[in-house]
Amino acid sequence: MPPRGRGGRARHGAAPGASVKDLLDAFWRACATCVHPRVLLWSLLPLVLAGGAAGLLGWAYWEAAVDGVRSGLEHWALTARLLPWLDEMGANHLRVLLAPLIVVALAVPLVVVVTLLLVAVLVTPAVSRLVVAQRFPGIEARRGASWWQVLAWTLACALAAMVALALSVPLWLVPPMVLIVPPLIWGWLSAHVLAFDALAHHAAPNERRFVLRARRWPLWAMGVVCGYLGALPALLWALSPAMLIFAPLLVAASVWLHTLVFAFAACWFAHFALAELDRLRRAEARAAAGEPTSMLETVL
Repeated sequence: MPPRGRGGRARHGAAPGASVKDLLDAFWRACATCVHPRVLLWSLLPLVLAGGAAGLLGWAYWEAAVDGVRSGLEHWALTARLLPWLDEMGANHLRVLLAPLIVVALAVPLVVVVTLLLVAVLVTPAVSRLVVAQRFPGIEARRGASWWQVLAWTLACALAAMVALALSVPLWLVPPMVLIVPPLIWGWLSAHVLAFDALAHHAAPNERRFVLRARRWPLWAMGVVCGYLGALPALLWALSPAMLIFAPLLVAASVWLHTLVFAFAACWFAHFALAELDRLRRAEARAAAGEPTSMLETVL
């Protein structure tokens, strides 16, 4: 049980924020873990599933999707006025690129969410078990969440993130919000999904809630870093407008890059969250042994 104060409620305020040293320690450990042969092998399954599906759908429906968007733009009153204006300004090449850019803008968030879901369900539990075996072999698995609870939580967070992205689109037109808002949303999603999954097998429900609440700011900071790392694959589309010709292949490449980013993020969250769980368990043992509260707060 987490430490409790009056009324039996967990004393989250007793736990000081995690130090930068804790975050960096988990970061470097994650760098080593993510190149472990088992982790590389586990990451292949999301890559094959999401990358293969994205590539096949791209080749099968890319031209139809672009034609459909272009037809819709031509029948929309606003773009019907905008497109002739672009021609008059000598920017008629943008007229050609507008529909493919919209298709890519709609497809990439779906690719990111699907990749994160697959990594969360297929990779994170295996990474957590590997981290426990390497660093915390004596930690008890209290199985605080079943697989369907993990899946339900992941889907709920993904839906919330997609709604937030859709609502935030107007802000992207205000510089430099497009460089701030999407990574923050992806960071929120990564923190809520991967930290939950990292603790699902070994932490009891009350332990998981305590760690996630007491360490919410470090976890959110880690998520934001991962959100910006997850935005790097978008640079594929910024290399040149001509790259849109290879859009189906680039979507599959984007899946591969996002899989690598999220696999690293799973390792980072697993190292940090499980270290916090181990620290909490050791604090429990000290409290059970009758050590003073001040010692308990120092451990946490």
